[in-house]
Amino acid sequence: MDKLWSPWRSQYIDSFNTEKKEESCIFCNKKNVEISDESNLMVYKDDLTFTVLNLYPYNGGHLMVVPYRHTSDFLSLTAAENSEIMKNIQLAIKALGKIMNPQGFNVGANVGKAAGAGIDTHLHFHIVPRWLGDINFMPVIGEVKVISQDLLETKRKLVDAYKSLTAVI
Repeated sequence: MDKLWSPWRSQYIDSFNTEKKEESCIFCNKKNVEISDESNLMVYKDDLTFTVLNLYPYNGGHLMVVPYRHTSDFLSLTAAENSEIMKNIQLAIKALGKIMNPQGFNVGANVGKAAGAGIDTHLHFHIVPRWLGDINFMPVIGEVKVISQDLLETKRKLVDAYKSLTAVI
């Protein structure tokens, strides 16, 4: 079996392998974050979940839908949380489609450390826009992933897209 390595994620994943991980959850700390504050990557807040750009994306526009409630147990999600997660994954796909015109998406969750979760103590769901040919030689040869979009500029565009998609008529 061939393996595709993503060494750029090592530092990020290792940053959560400390005793402090249990004391301070990066996602729980997002509950009171304001979307208008450009010091964060929050793009949308709902009743039970929020949507945020991934600070260490696989591709430009990589979003995560995260329940506010701290849980690592997928089976503990309530019916209301499940419904809102799916609604906001669909909304993320619409917003990304509006500003980036991707040709496809990877959507999913890594549940547990063994499944590849970098943050395994708080469930979160990834939405990664994809384009034909978006994988090139850089990650394999140069151990570098080139992401051409600025995160804050992408955030601004996504916030505007979310506003237009969720506007009450």
